[in-house]
Amino acid sequence: SDAGNMKDLTANVAKTLVEQIDHLSKIAADFSQFANIGNPKREIFDLHEMLSSLVSLYETLENLLFKWVPVREKVMVYADKTQLNRLFTNLLQNAFEACHEMPRCVISVSEELREDHILIKISDNGEGIPEQMQSKIFMPNFTTKSSGTGLGLAMSKTIVEQARGRIWFETSVGNGTTFFVELPLDRS
Repeated sequence: SDAGNMKDLTANVAKTLVEQIDHLSKIAADFSQFANIGNPKREIFDLHEMLSSLVSLYETLENLLFKWVPVREKVMVYADKTQLNRLFTNLLQNAFEACHEMPRCVISVSEELREDHILIKISDNGEGIPEQMQSKIFMPNFTTKSSGTGLGLAMSKTIVEQARGRIWFETSVGNGTTFFVELPLDRS
């Protein structure tokens, strides 16, 4: 019946609208985060504790082999906790999206203590980043995904730099990518 079809059509339009609104509000949130990024609220906290709670979300996903190699002590840093949380959520999500089409997704996160800083490595076994994209990866409007704002890695870079750290990556096409985040330790 026409009425039935109309009802289906209305339901579909409504669903699409909701998805679009959701997408737009995500973009707005990303931009406000990006704008807000200029005044970090720094505090001293245990980075290790924060990473553990993020990692535990991924450890339960099926079809994902998750390796977590933490250091065995507190890792105190002086930075904006919310922003670093966002940074690592973003890197983990990217790693997951890079390999979720593989027969088996393997992600590893490891921490390494150096003299005055900590190095966190996040690796995936995804496709790797094509050569022509590698130099653009931290640019503000660059994204490899069809949805998303492309602020992800640009924002990540800003967050790391504000915490007086560095971020870089190594990638091998067909074998995966590793992101490195180096942050100074707080020794006070």
